[in-house]
Amino acid sequence: MDLHGIRQEYSKRELSKKQCLDNPLAQFEVWLNEAMAAKVPEPTAMNVATADAQGRPSNRVLLLKEVNEQGFVFFSNYLSRKGQDLAVNPFVALTFFWAELERQVRVEGRVEKLAAHLSDEYFDSRPYTSRVGAWVSEQSQPIANKQIIVARAAMFGAKHPLHVPRPPHWGGYLVVPERVEFWQGRPSRLHDRISYYLENNIWKKERLAP
Repeated sequence: MDLHGIRQEYSKRELSKKQCLDNPLAQFEVWLNEAMAAKVPEPTAMNVATADAQGRPSNRVLLLKEVNEQGFVFFSNYLSRKGQDLAVNPFVALTFFWAELERQVRVEGRVEKLAAHLSDEYFDSRPYTSRVGAWVSEQSQPIANKQIIVARAAMFGAKHPLHVPRPPHWGGYLVVPERVEFWQGRPSRLHDRISYYLENNIWKKERLAP
């Protein structure tokens, strides 16, 4: 299989510092709204990269559940591999890629757990089966077969036929950004890259070489 010749020219839009809002979180909301308006598949999907105590990275795709003036919010099992990584190394990198718009956003920052009442509020808004699933799955742990999960789902469903409380091992994370980069594909690989970084708690922005 020869992959050398696979490439695509990007030319739909361009990006300048002047176009970008002063706050990267506000700029991200603009781009996210445009991705949703364009009906990009899974516009909130993001790659979440973590590293363990030895600095060994791992990543996976999750869904963004909120963006606010503080940062980016997602939810997970605290005992999963990502949760264990974040317990010892509370820094994360996020990547959003909207191929249809030839755009990418990269976020680097520190992570903190959401307050319990905020995790409770989101958990209670989830579908019933998803709430049961949070109890059923010992995420990232080996299991002998799928039937174990099915049996546990039946057990927890019978135990909580109406209201499913949030498991203590499940909740939200807030990614407080320290650097955010907006990437717009351009012809000849001369892509537009506008990067924001914090300096004395004030966002600065600069153009990066492609």
